[in-house]
Amino acid sequence: MSTTTLELRSLITSEGEVRLSLEDVLVPAPGPDEVVMRVDAAPINPSDLGTLLGPADLSTLSASTSEGRPVTTAKVLPRLAMLAAGREGKSLAMGNEGAGVVVDAGENAKHLIGKVVGAFDGAMFTRYRKVRARDALVFPEGVTPKQAAAAFVNPLAALGMLSTMRLEGHKALVHTAAASNLGQMLNKVCIADGVDLVNIVRSDEQVKILKGIGAKYIVDSTAPEFREQLFAAISATGATLAFDAVGGGPLAGQILAAMEAVQVGKTPLDGPYGSPVHKQVYIYGRLDLSPTTTPPGVGMAWGIGGWLLSYHLRRIGYEEDQKLRQRVANEITTTFASHYTREVTMAEALDPEVIRGFQRKATGEKYLLLPSKD
Repeated sequence: MSTTTLELRSLITSEGEVRLSLEDVLVPAPGPDEVVMRVDAAPINPSDLGTLLGPADLSTLSASTSEGRPVTTAKVLPRLAMLAAGREGKSLAMGNEGAGVVVDAGENAKHLIGKVVGAFDGAMFTRYRKVRARDALVFPEGVTPKQAAAAFVNPLAALGMLSTMRLEGHKALVHTAAASNLGQMLNKVCIADGVDLVNIVRSDEQVKILKGIGAKYIVDSTAPEFREQLFAAISATGATLAFDAVGGGPLAGQILAAMEAVQVGKTPLDGPYGSPVHKQVYIYGRLDLSPTTTPPGVGMAWGIGGWLLSYHLRRIGYEEDQKLRQRVANEITTTFASHYTREVTMAEALDPEVIRGFQRKATGEKYLLLPSKD
């Protein structure tokens, strides 16, 4: 039988507003190789916020009701109006990932009914979600939906960074905003796999967080001796690959400059173009929306590019993707455990104060959405 679900949706109106609402949507009966999962838990990730809030001016958030359900609106920032134009009039379902219990299944997937599964299929801020059985990650007995909720975006990103490193022939990594939930997972994976990792953070408190989980190389970008510390850490590890969550400003260029200085110190130059060893920074986040700047002292063998998890999973293919997912399932309560500072229902997630809370993206603060809880 088909069923109806309640979805959290985001719309940009012709009046220049971002409109968040809860909408009824039909969930068709599953086909032979499909399952319907009741979504019990879904993390609100930074990667969700670009679509959820988009170009919204949070100072203009306003709450109201429509047919007894909450509706929240905010004006589109004028400087981002052009970027929002392509979304005007399109109501988009929210949520990259989530977990819950299989409540219905097609004839070839009946064995999954009652199992706790996770999905990375989009539109997960909903009570019920139909997915292909092959895309439902089954967790070991005893794992709860809350424990399994954040099994994809951060864990697969951490594993994907190591996978990229190996594919491209690097031997060590640099990571910025490194005390984040993802950064902590990446440290655990690198320690387990014997990979050197240089962590760039922004406070003494973040240094303590990473030292507490065994991180060896930690540098504070706000310290006066930052560049010297960065050079020393890259020299010790030989890192020639970085993943940057900051995006804007001088940090990516500073990393490349330190990598170049280390390589020049190791090998005498035979020309004016710097070290021939390729140095690469991948930007995967935009905590800083200003332009990315690069100094002249980086040689000619370097690159700055974008990195997106879904593109990387496509690059490595289905079999390798499944191996990464299975590792996450096996270690979801250890290496890839997530901790939350607040749990909210879908109605509460539309409260302006709650929105301001998860939009801060503060280190150590993570919100968990409970779509099936009224």
